[in-house]
Amino acid sequence: MIGGGLGGFAPGQWTDDTSMAWCVLDVAARGGGLLTDEALSEVARNFGRWYDSGPPDIGNQTAAVLRAAGPAPTAAAAREAAEEHFRRSHHSAGNGSLMRTAPVALAHLGDTGAIVRAATAVSDLTHSDPRTAQACVLWSTAIDRAVREQVLDLRGGLAYLDGPDREYWEARIDEAEQGPPERFRRNGWVVTALQSAWSAIHHTPIPAADPGRHLADSLVTAIGIGGDTDTVAAIAGGLLGARWGASAVPAQWRDICHGSRG
Repeated sequence: MIGGGLGGFAPGQWTDDTSMAWCVLDVAARGGGLLTDEALSEVARNFGRWYDSGPPDIGNQTAAVLRAAGPAPTAAAAREAAEEHFRRSHHSAGNGSLMRTAPVALAHLGDTGAIVRAATAVSDLTHSDPRTAQACVLWSTAIDRAVREQVLDLRGGLAYLDGPDREYWEARIDEAEQGPPERFRRNGWVVTALQSAWSAIHHTPIPAADPGRHLADSLVTAIGIGGDTDTVAAIAGGLLGARWGASAVPAQWRDICHGSRG
């Protein structure tokens, strides 16, 4: 928010997290969902256009996949590049698809099965490791419930994972809730990124007199963890915004954020 950082950002300028979320939201906002090959290809092309613009900050894995996918990639080309990266590196469980998953639930509110499939499909455009898609499923289903039921609950999505994966993630959520949030400072990995964001939300008290302040307070907690701070804050912010709404974002934050005045 004060400018500087890894890419010489202007005050209030988005980092790659929000830029890639916009690439998804641009397609979701058209109302056709995110499950068709046409919609997913448009998301992939948005990613490609953003990559070609020379962003000041981009994750190494995302850059490698989009470079390999070529200009104006289709969904199939992006998935193929992501799968090849996974085969070569065996290390493709970065936080780069979780950080942009917030718009997925908005395209399919109330249809949990569609949210699960869409979260997986959008994640797979750049990240082929199963853990990345699973994290996106958990976070996207939590956003759906936050919007429709006004609750903050990460465990609801566990029912949509296979048995061993369900047990794995339940244990990771337990760890996050045991805290403290600072345990999860090495959060470039999708698992610890999710734990960082959830731990920050879970351990930040909800003020009785002003519950919506939980959004800003939790984001301060998330940033204070350290590590990949903008990504952890973006992940947490998607869920917090779904629960508390835009009015909970402090006016001074909205005023400085690029694009906030149209």
